[in-house]
Amino acid sequence: MSLCSSLFAATNSLTPTNDPFCTVPLGGNGKQGPGTLRMVARLQELLRKADPNASPYLNGDLVVQLREAKKATTNLQAQFPVRVQLAIQLMRAGHSLEALQEFDELPAFQRESRVRLSPGDQLFLQLQRGIASLRLGEQENCLLNHSADSCLAPIAGNGFHQIERGSRGAISMFNQILRAKTNDLAARWLLNIAHMTLGEYPDKVPPPFLIPPSAFASDYNLPRFPEAAGAAGLDVDDLAGGCIAEDFDGDGLLDVMASCWSLRGQLRFFHNNGDGTFAERTREAGLLGLTGSLNIMQTDFNNDGHVDVFMLRGAWLGKAGHHPNSLLRNNGDGTFEDVTEAAGLLSFHPTQTATWLDFDSDGWLDLFIGNESTPPEEIHPCELYRNNGNGTFTECAAVSRISVVGFVKGVNSGDYDNDGRPDLYISCRGQYNVLLHNDGPAEGHSREHPVWKFTDTTTKAGVREPISSFPTWFFDYDNDGRLDLFVSGYSASIQEIAADNLGLPHQAERARLYHNNGDGTFGDVTKSAGLYKVLHTMGCNFGDFDNDGWLDFYLGTGDPDFATLIPNRAFRNNGGINFQDVTTAGGFGHLQKGHGIAFADLDNDGNQDIYAVMGGAYTGDNYRNALFVNPGSSNHWVTLKLEGVRSNRAAIGARIRVIVQTAHGLRSIYKTVCSGGSFGASPLRQEIGLGQAQAIQSVEIFWPVTGKTQTLTGLSLDRFYRVREDAERAVPWSLKQFRLATKMDPARHTSHQHRPPASSPAL
Repeated sequence: MSLCSSLFAATNSLTPTNDPFCTVPLGGNGKQGPGTLRMVARLQELLRKADPNASPYLNGDLVVQLREAKKATTNLQAQFPVRVQLAIQLMRAGHSLEALQEFDELPAFQRESRVRLSPGDQLFLQLQRGIASLRLGEQENCLLNHSADSCLAPIAGNGFHQIERGSRGAISMFNQILRAKTNDLAARWLLNIAHMTLGEYPDKVPPPFLIPPSAFASDYNLPRFPEAAGAAGLDVDDLAGGCIAEDFDGDGLLDVMASCWSLRGQLRFFHNNGDGTFAERTREAGLLGLTGSLNIMQTDFNNDGHVDVFMLRGAWLGKAGHHPNSLLRNNGDGTFEDVTEAAGLLSFHPTQTATWLDFDSDGWLDLFIGNESTPPEEIHPCELYRNNGNGTFTECAAVSRISVVGFVKGVNSGDYDNDGRPDLYISCRGQYNVLLHNDGPAEGHSREHPVWKFTDTTTKAGVREPISSFPTWFFDYDNDGRLDLFVSGYSASIQEIAADNLGLPHQAERARLYHNNGDGTFGDVTKSAGLYKVLHTMGCNFGDFDNDGWLDFYLGTGDPDFATLIPNRAFRNNGGINFQDVTTAGGFGHLQKGHGIAFADLDNDGNQDIYAVMGGAYTGDNYRNALFVNPGSSNHWVTLKLEGVRSNRAAIGARIRVIVQTAHGLRSIYKTVCSGGSFGASPLRQEIGLGQAQAIQSVEIFWPVTGKTQTLTGLSLDRFYRVREDAERAVPWSLKQFRLATKMDPARHTSHQHRPPASSPAL
């Protein structure tokens, strides 16, 4: 294997982080119960025992080891690959200046040590040097001198870099590569990005290497959504993670939680102040020390009306990812308690995906967890936990014969055949995906010995692909009353992503949109819907950008490689016919790594805003989270907060049909109560766009436990309502409306940055 190949293989794996710069204290705050304290102790012990030799991308630790190896290795030829690795790990640990110094010294050292490099090896090292230089520019500008325009492609306005040395160095290096290899699409793509950062795109990009502006053009002129996380106090500066937008304290205002996958990455809780800003209450909520979750989601597992939280851990880490998940019970007094062990949910498998569903229709939410297996060494079957209705769960996947084994990256539940029972879709990397139909009680089922049956209907339904997939969801994109299915691909290099944007051939994985045919099968409509694209998606969710009653979606893109600077993507639903790319028009094209996504009306104005967790996997790939504020539209809306009585209290799985009067007659709009996609959690109260409706004729709600449909009339446009399962009418809900802050107030803003400047000393 060449140096280039071995280095590339060694430096492009997802690995745990060991971030020494997080200043949030770990451990108790005087309000934490025994369950939380035990979990915090487990997590601290995992961090203490983290071994960079078993988990080779604990980047700070690796830098220390490589510096020692460099000193200890006297043979110059043996020292050369050590120095290459040191340069790369310095970059990934966030020390871009030190990395550049190491890269700059490599050519002279290569000549001195008489190491022979192939042309491919030379180009690889030049590309890494250019990437380190580009990252320096991001650190000195997008992070330390952050603006609302930073890293939004195509970069404009206040997003241009004021400190130019990073991008200038990158441009020089990428030009060198392209002069030697004119078809190097990675260098070509990054050259265009570097010129963007300086306000020189497209005019100063050499014509042969230009990515034309048409590659970034939108299909529809959606109004721009200003980015305002800093002004609102939600700009957490950390690594990859998940998010939840939910009313955790019952005051009618949506709060925000954000997590980080590093074992030093603190789960954070932000209370909505009702004035356009948020206040961090992590300590007050008893959450200090609860760290290391790539994905989080809400639930109400005990039907007490207080929204609980589930944290998933260990994703991508293989044998180093035997981490416990956490179930956090909302105590209803502003605090949370880790009840994982008491609830019978303590297990140790690498995962980042789960779904809450009432699979047995007993009115209590159950839990399906998709675990990551890497055969033959690491076998981690998926888990199904039945809610016993007393605060505990019983694992029953094997009994129900759904112990799926695979590298599971996304799971979602939905009743695709409208038989009243939620089914499961499991998205895997490197194998066919799985659709499990919920058949109901199996033979021998009893209350004392419950047994449930699921059938694998993947092949019959026609939903096996893509082979390498990641996030997924059920949604009714064409408002025909049947749940359709979206699953995005996740196997692409920066070269293939560039090729897709240029219309060139490639082998990268593409997304799939499956239309529900209503007979147990789905049709692949990806191409006709305009989605046969390389979307390379991680975090994602769906909502309604413009309240037209057709569900749109936002995709967080990227991978651990620092070279993967690609825009996050946004698609508008064009009347259920196809989807229009509105990334540039809406200002959504964030170049940093996108993870958990939530659509949520954070200011109660009836328009859904979008919160996005940004940042990558390596310890130096941090970035500030983003909040895209919805500018509003002329369309109408209604928000429904459902409360189950015989059904689960959170009403997850309930189906809603809103029938509205329009100038063209009656129209039906459908939603199912859930938090959306498999990576990011929107609120459980349903924010439903109604388009140019003239009036709401009725609202129909199907409750799965009873199988009954509740019909409500007398609702007005542009209002909030509470609906109980046993009520005859919806109750108007008076909520405070305000504007989200879009301009920074230094007197009120609290920075959540935990990183040193780019010029800090090496570890």
